[in-house]
Amino acid sequence: MSDRNRPPHAGDPTTAPVTARASALHAGAWWIWALGLATAASRTTNPLLLGLLVAVAGYVVAARRTDAPWARSYGAFLKLGLAVIVIRLVFAIVLGSPIPGTHILVTLPEVPLPAWAKGVRIGGRVTAEGLVFALYDGLKLATLLVCVGAANALANPARLLKSLPAALYEAGVAIVVAMTFAPNLVADVQRLRAARRLRGRPDRGLKALLQVGLPVLEGALERSVALAAAMDARGYGRSAEVPRAVRHTTTALTLGGLLGVCAGTYGLLADQGAGYGLAVLVAGLAAALAGLWLGGRRSVRTRYRPDRWGTRAWLVSGSGAAVAALTIWASSYAPQALHPPAVPLTSPQLPLWPAASILLGLLPAFVAPAPAGHRTPGRGSRAVAERDAPAGEAPPPRRRATATGEPGAGHPTHTPHSEETR
Repeated sequence: MSDRNRPPHAGDPTTAPVTARASALHAGAWWIWALGLATAASRTTNPLLLGLLVAVAGYVVAARRTDAPWARSYGAFLKLGLAVIVIRLVFAIVLGSPIPGTHILVTLPEVPLPAWAKGVRIGGRVTAEGLVFALYDGLKLATLLVCVGAANALANPARLLKSLPAALYEAGVAIVVAMTFAPNLVADVQRLRAARRLRGRPDRGLKALLQVGLPVLEGALERSVALAAAMDARGYGRSAEVPRAVRHTTTALTLGGLLGVCAGTYGLLADQGAGYGLAVLVAGLAAALAGLWLGGRRSVRTRYRPDRWGTRAWLVSGSGAAVAALTIWASSYAPQALHPPAVPLTSPQLPLWPAASILLGLLPAFVAPAPAGHRTPGRGSRAVAERDAPAGEAPPPRRRATATGEPGAGHPTHTPHSEETR
């Protein structure tokens, strides 16, 4: 058995097993964890806490990211977050800021506007207070994008599709196909550009882009036709007949539940109505889930190897929920620490307990299954053993696994097929 597919030994003090098909973490757990971090980011404008959230998300992604194509999207979300901060600062400089300030950095030429555009200005004074407020606001939105990018980089979209309720199967398939279409186009463009470079043709510029575009579109069309044929062969879109009363009940429960969720959320966010907001929200969620359960009776598909929600999934999702709950609680007793004022200018302080609660988001880096090929401490390869062997001494001999999986010598090696090759 190769190092890539060898499970950890029973006596090995490893933090998490190596990711395999049977031991992979539920994709929904990663999304709950990321949404918990995003909820915490939405409750604060403290740049120190927001930077800590970004650091926690980045560490978990670096520790548990695989080599899958969707796992490479985290860098794009980081760049998008930086672009959001820059755009927000540019808007604050050009269009001004509603925050009054006394520290004037520069005065730009102001464009006169008509009377109907009162309250809007282009140019004018640029204050330090306005830029600090814009920086806090842009950093908050960038942190939300980074948290969503972490979920995209860690959760397998195909496995997430398998976990959707049966009533949302068709919509989930459409979303996953749309999400995987763009990476396939990017891969086709890279492959065709590499082929043009090998043939000595230019791969940059408008002319090269036009010559590459036609094969890319042709390949996308062929892939779409093949996907449609495969879905039709597997019976996609076929549904079972359900009584008319069940269909009407499903529609009433789903729509009523969604309206209840909206009304309950508004009650929780508004200044008045917090007493009934939670009850309406819970009732709406229950009605919506009941509608989805009844709507799933139309689906005739079966689940092959459904993902199990195990102990590690509870720990990962619970860490994100704990970060969100503790940050919301901290915003009630320490609002000044979570929302440092821009007027007057003061340096933000790092509150101890909110920062400690955010560090709970690091738990998935230790309890989630490690990606394939990840080497835990104490389990180095033979190359490392040969490199670290003292001069003049032979490296430790290779150990061969017997048919029972115990190390031994002089017995033929029986390597069971891994799940990917079986």
